[in-house]
Amino acid sequence: MKTLHMITFALVIIGALNWGLVGLFKLDIVNALLGATGLETIVHILIGASAVYLALTHMNECKVCSAKSKS
Repeated sequence: MKTLHMITFALVIIGALNWGLVGLFKLDIVNALLGATGLETIVHILIGASAVYLALTHMNECKVCSAKSKS
């Protein structure tokens, strides 16, 4: 589970940075690296799925949040 968490966390960070660049500079890094291909679509789906996974498992994985729920 730690490996899955690390992969999903990395994908969410990549997605967040990409959206930041799109908002600031209209620069889509995922599209620039992969082009408008099926692979780009798959990467975007994986980033979205990673965000859902992290949202659902956050309370169990986060040391700060799990400490708050115990007190």
